[in-house]
Amino acid sequence: MGIGGGIFLIAFGAILAFAVHADVGWIDIDVVGAVIMLSGVAVLSITVWFWRDRRRRAIRSIIEEARISHPPGPTHPPPPPPPPPTH
Repeated sequence: MGIGGGIFLIAFGAILAFAVHADVGWIDIDVVGAVIMLSGVAVLSITVWFWRDRRRRAIRSIIEEARISHPPGPTHPPPPPPPPPTH
């Protein structure tokens, strides 16, 4: 569902719980709104958790690529050999 779906569920549930004052005998609109809001919070939390995990994997992948393309070692070339002695 994603972040947008979670926010939509939270907003829709809040509208049902706090703004709708209908008297339906077989269902309590306030409870339905609260359940939908909790569902939206759950969707939002799970989405953020998955994104955080994916971001960690992407960063780890970038670090591994950098290690492969630039292996550890001297960062500068060795100095040139001294010139041959002249007579």
